[in-house]
Amino acid sequence: MSKEPSTDHPIHELLSRRWSPYQFNGASISSADLRSIFEAARWAPSSYNEQPWRYIVAERSDREEFDRVLSCLVEANQAWAQHAAVLAIAVTVRRFARNGKENRACEHDLGIAAAQLTVEATARGLFVHQMIGIDPDRAREVFSIPDDATPLTGIAIGHAGPVPGAAVETFRERDEAARSRKPLADLVFRGAWGKPAPL
Repeated sequence: MSKEPSTDHPIHELLSRRWSPYQFNGASISSADLRSIFEAARWAPSSYNEQPWRYIVAERSDREEFDRVLSCLVEANQAWAQHAAVLAIAVTVRRFARNGKENRACEHDLGIAAAQLTVEATARGLFVHQMIGIDPDRAREVFSIPDDATPLTGIAIGHAGPVPGAAVETFRERDEAARSRKPLADLVFRGAWGKPAPL
């Protein structure tokens, strides 16, 4: 399934090919691919090289663990994420190990790691759907996440495409909808807030 956008300016094909499906076909992914996907996240840059991201990961082939992670997603996300090959909860560590001070960059740095994870998955012909719709309190309880860490997002990884006999019209429509983005003039400023940079 391809959803190549019409970009205003050239970008790398791995970025243009990336999109977040709601339909996963249930097929498994290899352990080698999964290791490399999280290795890509491991090598993301971070403030003071603190690497304040942690992942709780479960493969669909391990149904008990998979269902534990699935139970930490909000109900609307469980409906489609149950067909992914892999689910994960992404967690931020909020304080620097070096001095115990608050790490105000922790969510930013988790985002960079998530982007690298996604690009690596895309390079391997896989798809990633990141979601904010999780139940942090349940994740904390189920996985004994400490107080100085915050369960922040869910991640679904797998092969795009409807599960045979399980296609949901709403998800199909979302996946077939055209991709769009705000123009650069709405996002990149110079001189003052809201003044488009002359790129």
